[in-house]
Amino acid sequence: MRDRENITIRTGTREDLPQVLGLIKELAEYERAPQEVDNTVERMEQDGFGPEKVFDFLVAEKEGRIVGLALYYWSYSTWKGKCMYLEDLVVTESQRRFGVGRLLFRELIKIAREKDVRRLSWQVLEWNEPAIQFYKGIGAQLDPEWINGRLTYEQLKHIE
Repeated sequence: MRDRENITIRTGTREDLPQVLGLIKELAEYERAPQEVDNTVERMEQDGFGPEKVFDFLVAEKEGRIVGLALYYWSYSTWKGKCMYLEDLVVTESQRRFGVGRLLFRELIKIAREKDVRRLSWQVLEWNEPAIQFYKGIGAQLDPEWINGRLTYEQLKHIE
């Protein structure tokens, strides 16, 4: 799909993964957590294209360069049914505020409709006001009632 300023939104490929990981690291830097990224291109290739594929992604491409990413996966709600979870929506800093995020999100919604997804969910940091305004601008509800829980890789190894 082509749109303004020669941006192409398309399904990501293996060859995109080095640039995609670069965007993920750029996002982590913005979110003040660069030390948290220990993923590799090799791991992403296995997880995104291997026999037990666990994610899909869209890229926004401009002049042969990946300038945006929407990485998502399928989940399930016992209350709703099939769901989609948006792990990352990121646009490189130089391309923000030109509609790239909106183009990616529009394509993501198209996929969700085609797959009869009952809910699309994501997280946003409470201090990330530009992202909050973006999501509100597309009509999303932000839910302050749920507390996120997680166990790290190291914690998973040590719990008996």
